[in-house]
Amino acid sequence: MDPDAVKSTLTNLAFGNVIAAAARNYQKEILAQEKAQSSSAFNEEVDLDELMDDPELEKLHADRIASLKKEAEKREALKRKGHGEYREIDEGDFLGEVTGTEKAICHFYHKEFYRCKIMDKHLKALAPRHVDTKFIKLDAENAPFFVAKLGVKTLPCVVLFSKGVAMDRLVGFQDIGGKDDFSTRTLELILIKKGIISEKKDNEGDEDDDYRENSQRTVRSSTNPDSDSD
Repeated sequence: MDPDAVKSTLTNLAFGNVIAAAARNYQKEILAQEKAQSSSAFNEEVDLDELMDDPELEKLHADRIASLKKEAEKREALKRKGHGEYREIDEGDFLGEVTGTEKAICHFYHKEFYRCKIMDKHLKALAPRHVDTKFIKLDAENAPFFVAKLGVKTLPCVVLFSKGVAMDRLVGFQDIGGKDDFSTRTLELILIKKGIISEKKDNEGDEDDDYRENSQRTVRSSTNPDSDSD
């Protein structure tokens, strides 16, 4: 037999053995991985079953349910006091409205002023989102006593009350950049900074269509130079 042919045959056999061995090793590695994953999944199931019977976890769950129930009851109690919506009140109701709750926002407005209508739109969007704070409005023309008492000279004027005491105010649009095309979110951040409302998480609060729309779109600029009036 030709020595070269024998050598070539042996070489091919050796190469074939190497390939076969590699294939077997690869197959073993795949099977080992599948077995490990199966074992891990089984362990996870066992761990979850054990957790379901964990008394500490059950207590945490019960505490969470109790907390949510208490929060819901609190929101309902506040809504019965006029929270959760933007309402117009009369001068005779003013004192009771601002002293009967911990936090209140009152917009002194004039029905003919364009900027008052802009402020109305944003406050209406914020009211259902921040139930902890009462949102109300009062026609300045029909409330001369409190307009004079609080020194309201420029409209719109948004007065912030804490436990019945006027703690701060927004006069015109001075704190909002002096322009009409601000978003509801801009006003919301200013009120948060002043401490009259609290920041809400993404899944917290009643974020209705008005809030989403006014946070994404801006209001067209006013061409009326008398929007703010002394």
